Amino acid sequence: MTTDAEIPTRFDHKAASTKWYAQWEEAGAFRADVDSPKAPFVMVIPPPNVTGALHMGHALNNTIQDIYARYRRMLGFDVLWLPGTDHAGIATQNVVEKMLAKEGVRRDDLGREEFVRRVWKWKEESGGTIVGQLRRLGASCDWSRERFTMDEGLSRAVVEVFVRLHADGLIYRADRLVNWCTRCRTALSDIEVEHEDRNGAFWHVKYPFADGAGFLEIATTRPETMLGDTAVAVHPEDERYRSLVGRDLILPLLGRRIPVIADAYVDREFGTGAVKITPGHDPNDYEVGLRHKLPVIKAFTDDGRIAAGIMEGASSDLRARTYVGKKVLACRDAVVDDLQAEGLLIRVEEIRHSVGHCYRCKTVIEPHLTPQWFVKTGPLAGPAMKAVEEGRTRIVPEQWSKTYFEWMRNIRDWCISRQIWWGHRIPAWYCRACDGANMTSVSTGTNVESRDEAEPMYILSSHATPIVSAARPDRCPRCGSIDLIRDPDVLDTWFSSALWPFSTLGWPDRAPEVSRYYPTSLLVTGFDILFFWVARMMMMGVRFMGDVPFRDVYIHALVRDAEGKKMSKSKGNVIDPLHVIDDHGADAFRFTLAAFCVQGRDIKLDEKRIEGYRNFVTKIWNAARLVLTEPRPASSTIHPSTFSPEDNWIRSRFARCVTEVRRSLDAYELDKASHSIYHFFWHEFCDWYLEIAKPRLREGDPAAGGVAREILESSLRILHPFMPFVTDELAERMGGTSILDRADFPVAGRIFESDEALIEKAISLVTEIRRLRAEFRIAPAEKIPVFLVTSDLPEASRVIIAQLAGVIPEVVAHKAEWHHFASSVASGVEIVIPLEGRIDLEKERARLQEEIRKCEEQIASSRARLGDDNFATNAPADVVSATRSTLLEREDRLRKLRELFANL
Repeated sequence: MTTDAEIPTRFDHKAASTKWYAQWEEAGAFRADVDSPKAPFVMVIPPPNVTGALHMGHALNNTIQDIYARYRRMLGFDVLWLPGTDHAGIATQNVVEKMLAKEGVRRDDLGREEFVRRVWKWKEESGGTIVGQLRRLGASCDWSRERFTMDEGLSRAVVEVFVRLHADGLIYRADRLVNWCTRCRTALSDIEVEHEDRNGAFWHVKYPFADGAGFLEIATTRPETMLGDTAVAVHPEDERYRSLVGRDLILPLLGRRIPVIADAYVDREFGTGAVKITPGHDPNDYEVGLRHKLPVIKAFTDDGRIAAGIMEGASSDLRARTYVGKKVLACRDAVVDDLQAEGLLIRVEEIRHSVGHCYRCKTVIEPHLTPQWFVKTGPLAGPAMKAVEEGRTRIVPEQWSKTYFEWMRNIRDWCISRQIWWGHRIPAWYCRACDGANMTSVSTGTNVESRDEAEPMYILSSHATPIVSAARPDRCPRCGSIDLIRDPDVLDTWFSSALWPFSTLGWPDRAPEVSRYYPTSLLVTGFDILFFWVARMMMMGVRFMGDVPFRDVYIHALVRDAEGKKMSKSKGNVIDPLHVIDDHGADAFRFTLAAFCVQGRDIKLDEKRIEGYRNFVTKIWNAARLVLTEPRPASSTIHPSTFSPEDNWIRSRFARCVTEVRRSLDAYELDKASHSIYHFFWHEFCDWYLEIAKPRLREGDPAAGGVAREILESSLRILHPFMPFVTDELAERMGGTSILDRADFPVAGRIFESDEALIEKAISLVTEIRRLRAEFRIAPAEKIPVFLVTSDLPEASRVIIAQLAGVIPEVVAHKAEWHHFASSVASGVEIVIPLEGRIDLEKERARLQEEIRKCEEQIASSRARLGDDNFATNAPADVVSATRSTLLEREDRLRKLRELFANL
């Protein structure tokens, strides 16, 4: 028999998490076995940045993955949940640069080789903090297989893929317009650009016609970019401007002649309907420029200063020279002042607009024309789309499939080069003998050049011809020269991440893990990287492995604050998951995330909700204390004939719970699985079964004790994927399997429909009797007679009603002429409680009349609100739905109040 002393009154989540994670790792509980006869179930973790710390997105994503890893282990699969981190090129380089700055050192002072060495040193000493934080969350990864995107093996895979794609004509180098950070001096992907609403302006400017006959009014939010204008465009069907197409304008301030062109890109309704075209600094303008063969002027340098190129075609060289070398925003002020002075500024219109910033240093992003490496994505996207169309990969929720297809059908070539030092160096070299004219020697201090030990630094034009090779060539294949320099760029981190499902398994080697664990079973990720990561993994997996990288993709939503706003440090509404784990425990936190993880809907997280599920952990602990501190049955074998209706009822209810939980988990409906478990354990097992069986438990009844332990032990197993720490702690105290990952997930047992009907009817009657007692303030301790009008009520039901409702039930076949009574109907049985002599009838009548009056006013208010067209049209759908639900509840309440009043 277990004693009270052996089970503390409170669950110590901090001690349990430390204890159990150490035991799990020591036992190798999470290790996959490549030689196992079990069927494999495989997930690769979306690799967090090596610079990162656990945030709410990580917490949700990894909680979901861990639930499925533990669930599948308990179903008998050989589970490989493969962890790892991303080298995060720009983010990591910035971290190390800031660290060096505190020492008074710039990376250019160190040189490329020494700087990269310092980054590796930082990574070994300080990187990967998030890995330890995932352990605190309870993540059951196979840490023996942890990978890093710059590992030697993964780096070989990156080079192999690059070389093959280049040989197949799917990688090329060319001048293209890219997102450019003038501080980091590198290209950025779209996801690395953060947009913020800022105050700005439309400057309305006169562009005079070259023949002196009037002007066109142009509105721009970036007047400094006009220094790179090479045309003004109008819509070909815009009657206002059709006759002007082909005429020349004089570019204000610089005097360059630019044509008026017609292009359907122009929105006739926006601004004046005439737009300036700056091909060198706007992606849409660049496309217009290509269609009309316009010259491209680079108005800005890599570090965000006005370039000498603006003087091309300018008649006012002196004016142009005053702008060259100025920072962009300083030049904006100068340009506006000069336009004002020359009478060319018509007006300034204040606006609020979205401005892109570098996600690491917050510098405003400039579209910039530079030579970059690209992947031709069209030939790769087709097979990746077909795989989803054919169902070889399933995206859940299904609505994201439409988004996936839309993006893939309109896919653009992928810029894969970055002008930084930390990352996978592009495996390409250039011959100085052949390509000297396409190389410009630059001084030390820029980070867009090549630096190989004592080698000079160069900027390479897009006309330079690369020699792509997995290893450094001995000599130029064209001329035989050994005077070669390496391409200075590194690869976008998404390039190596795109290979993650197979590079982490040992590809391109013929490792046994590749054939056993590829394709993976499930990918869990956020919708924000559906394009940047999921689609690219699909393209690379199908191309290089001949099969999809995963069978299912589960897309989860965002975790927002309690008001539904996106969490951000600037708003001060960030909830730190590590603080939540410290305060409430990982079990409560994980269960909260799962319970609110509704497909396609963001999670509004309030710490009060986490407190509620912390109470659930306490409920589980206390229920276990109750069951385990009662006398233990002498034998674990109990004859079915000794089971009472409530024993069969709880066994039947658990069987239904198991069925629902397994169905929900298999359908990726974690919220439904969580709610099924919660409802069963808290309400059916604790609130009803244990209360009904408590007298039998205290008497040492073998059936009651055996069933209580059976349901508790099975409940711990079904709860384990959601709450691993408290369940293993209690399983150990029960003396069974202490590491539940190794236990079997419960299977649905027998359904006892007649016993279910009997107990459900009794519960319904108890609930309604309790409500009537509370309505008339009859003390819970007072035993009162209750008449139950029914033709039949089993003795077992009467015992439960007497015990849990605190009444003396009397079954009568027909309703008598009672006076002054409370009555209601539940499960087809009329309940009658005589009130005379127990309450002050006059006071109760007065109270009920006041309750009825208030309820009628509330109903009128709700009806008026719902009848207001503005409310129905403009209010959020959930608010309208909640108002309708409240109205129905109030109408039901009014009906019951009127019945009670009539009976008095």
